Amino acid sequence: MVSTSPIDVLRAEFPLTFPIPTPLNNSDVLTARDAQREEDLLRNPFSFRSWWIAIQAANDSFNARVKTSKEEPGPSVLGPLAHPLARTALKRLTYLYESALVHFPGSFKLWKAYLQARANYVLGPQVMKKRAGGKKKFPDMKDALEEEKEDLEEWTGGLDPIVGWEEWKTLVATFERALMWLPKLPRLWLMYLSIFSHPQCPTILSHTHARRTYDRALRTLPPSLHGRIWVRYLLWAESRGGATMVAVYRRYLALDPGITEHYSSLLLSPEEPERRRPLEAAKLYLALARKAARGEYTSPEGKSPYQLLGDWLDIVEKRAEEVGLDIEETEASNAALKDKADPPNGNAFPNGPASPPYDEDEDQSSPRRLNIEHIVRKDGLNVYKDQAGRLWTGLATYWTKRAEFDRAKATFEAGMVDVLTIRDFTQIFDAYAEFSESIISAYMESLANPDEEEEEEETAETERGLDVKMKEFEELMDRRPFLVNDVLLRRNPNDVQEWEKRIAMWGDDDEKVAQTYTDALSTINPRKATANLHRLYINFAKFYEEGGVKGEAEGDLESARKVLEKATKVNLKAVEDLAEVWCEWAEMEIRRENYDEAIRVMQRAIVIPKDTKVNYHDHSLPVQARLFKSLKLWSFYIDLEESLGTTESAKTAYDRVLELKIANAQIIVNYAQFLEENKYFEESFKVYERGVELFTFPVSFEIWNIYLSKFTKRYGGTKLERTRDLFEQALEKCPPKSCKPIFLMYAKLEEDYGLAKRAMDIYDRGTGSVADEDKFEMFTIYITKAASNFGLPATRPIYQRAIEVLPDKQTAEMCLRFATMERKLGEIDRARAIYAHASQFCDPRVNANFWAEWNAFEIETGSEDTFREMLRIKRSVQAQFNTEASYIAAQMASKKGEVKQAEAESEMDVDPMAAMEREVGGGKKGPAFVAASSNPVAQKPRPETEANVEEIQISDDED
Repeated sequence: MVSTSPIDVLRAEFPLTFPIPTPLNNSDVLTARDAQREEDLLRNPFSFRSWWIAIQAANDSFNARVKTSKEEPGPSVLGPLAHPLARTALKRLTYLYESALVHFPGSFKLWKAYLQARANYVLGPQVMKKRAGGKKKFPDMKDALEEEKEDLEEWTGGLDPIVGWEEWKTLVATFERALMWLPKLPRLWLMYLSIFSHPQCPTILSHTHARRTYDRALRTLPPSLHGRIWVRYLLWAESRGGATMVAVYRRYLALDPGITEHYSSLLLSPEEPERRRPLEAAKLYLALARKAARGEYTSPEGKSPYQLLGDWLDIVEKRAEEVGLDIEETEASNAALKDKADPPNGNAFPNGPASPPYDEDEDQSSPRRLNIEHIVRKDGLNVYKDQAGRLWTGLATYWTKRAEFDRAKATFEAGMVDVLTIRDFTQIFDAYAEFSESIISAYMESLANPDEEEEEEETAETERGLDVKMKEFEELMDRRPFLVNDVLLRRNPNDVQEWEKRIAMWGDDDEKVAQTYTDALSTINPRKATANLHRLYINFAKFYEEGGVKGEAEGDLESARKVLEKATKVNLKAVEDLAEVWCEWAEMEIRRENYDEAIRVMQRAIVIPKDTKVNYHDHSLPVQARLFKSLKLWSFYIDLEESLGTTESAKTAYDRVLELKIANAQIIVNYAQFLEENKYFEESFKVYERGVELFTFPVSFEIWNIYLSKFTKRYGGTKLERTRDLFEQALEKCPPKSCKPIFLMYAKLEEDYGLAKRAMDIYDRGTGSVADEDKFEMFTIYITKAASNFGLPATRPIYQRAIEVLPDKQTAEMCLRFATMERKLGEIDRARAIYAHASQFCDPRVNANFWAEWNAFEIETGSEDTFREMLRIKRSVQAQFNTEASYIAAQMASKKGEVKQAEAESEMDVDPMAAMEREVGGGKKGPAFVAASSNPVAQKPRPETEANVEEIQISDDED
């Protein structure tokens, strides 16, 4: 007896809905309870509401029966149809929906409910996902893919594709019928396309049929709705992968290249290496980088053209053998590119812009690999010169991954010779050093773990190779300073300082030093050179003069002269640089004791042209045309003539400098000093005369100062009138701030050789002519001289005039001196009047010394009335200053004594005079007059518990 399995029995029941269940071919679709419903539907076949109520009632009845049913479900392979009631319900709903659609074939609501019901029984219940927020109305395709991937339908269970093949097929047929009636509704298309993503979908439907259905949807729907289809189409293609994904994405990229970067990442993302397409991804990134550089593409991720090229380079480094050509193919490609002429520039199509020519490097369908060297140079190094380090290291890494180590080494060397910045050089050099260390490590590992079958000759060959690599690495490290210097000189070949550093790097190698000097002088453009180009010529000449760096060779004076001769013809930036070259040449001749030659060299340098009206600062003229006005050059020549020439030649040189009007005050002084040393006194004085005519104050002040002192020392009182005339000339144009020394010198002359009365007149003139800051000192000297010559009474008019002329701050000090003088003469009343006059300039809180001195004066010489008058004046002056801006300054000055004053007030006794003195005396400790301990006459100690009986009681309110 042959037994049958439950699946075989169930297979016999399938298909459930084909042909469409009716009461004639299937007794399960109707029961006795459905008779009334059928009669109502037959009476009103065109009532949509009746059909919809009947369908909903049938569905509710099924749900209620499932809840109360005790029947066991069938095999799990049937998914939602495992329960017998579900199979029966599917038949009944299919009968009702199909009957309704006969009368309403164009109802979207009916078709949608029907398709959802059929799909639930085949695909299983759909998992409802919670969404936060709403979708963008028109998102970019990249964002739409990410959102749609999160929102893809998911189901629980599903009908087995083998057992339920007929049901799957009839479900697809139902969708096809619905789309036949409603082909322009995207919702139906999306429902239809969603079933192809179901994990239980039969293969025959989920591959070729699905692709064709997507294509039919795009052909049927208007272009405005294609975006909704393409999102699902691309996600479906990603899930299928392989050639299907490539074909679908290529079609979409022809319309919208915005997701090219996303597609490129998909080509590299599969875990199975055989499914990756690095060559196609590399070509895509290369095409994007070129389009972005031309402004034809903007990266959705915000990447720059260089970043896109960097992504391409990353692919090249990781998948070198699959993307690029080998050495032989690269050389052949480079040769072909050299022979091929560049395409003509410009627009060959007058009616519109020409499209870019076909480039096989950008054709992702072409299997030809890329010439990495050519692309890096053309699209990288020629465009992104500031990123040369990354590009060179990427190219070298490409050759390293292909095990072409010699080519990689040559690439590193070419990169270090090409870059223009230290950053790029450091990047290449570090990668080169790491590459060399890795090769050395490989050799050392090979020697540390020898193969048993390896012969001695192979081991010896490995050791020799290790020695060669070690030597190359050491040479690379030694070359680093020179390579860095090469980079800096490539960036600026006119950098004199870098050339000097390069010369210093060669050390004692005279041949290299000489060659570097020669290269530097032939390379540098004098008008673009940095500072001290002339020093390069001078040092080169010294190199020949001294016989090399160490001086071991014989000095070559002729070569040194040739170098300096060449330097004198170079149009340097500054005249002083050229002058220094001539001076160094002359010094070289002096060091070799060729004194006549040194003078001849300087005479060549100082040749005066016919037109001497050349502007020394006119940079449009070469420095050679302005050299004759170089004071530095003339100063050196004059020194030579003074030390090696004759007096006449030196005088001639000095005279030429004066004629050219380039002399400064130092030249005048030196010329006069030189004549004085050679006993030409009158001529030296004439030089001073010329100097004071050439220069104005304050420069001429120094010349006058020296001139007058020299003349006075030379002639003394023998030529007094002439000396006086010189002083008067000096004072005639002398500004006030410079004339004080001349007045003092003039007065000293009269004191020593003239009349005291004239000296006093000069002092008197000086007090009115000098600057305000010098008047106090001038009056002080004047008073001292008057007192010594004519006695103290003669100083009274001087003091009076000083008090009238001096500023307020100095007037108080002068009044104190005046009062002291009157006290010495016994004129107490005059002294008191002077104190009273000076008090108006002295704030008690600032000028405490003045009031203390007046206070002491009254104690010694005054009476109660005079002391009371002094206090009254003091209060009046303080009140005056309180109403002026100086109050703030006085407050700041007295602020430091506030703490001490508060302590004194806390210990103050009941004496009102003492309280007043503390208040107006600026915070001074103790009374200024009334305390017996402060009285110079009575020094008796005051008892602590009782008042002093000798203390004068004066009220502050008394007048």
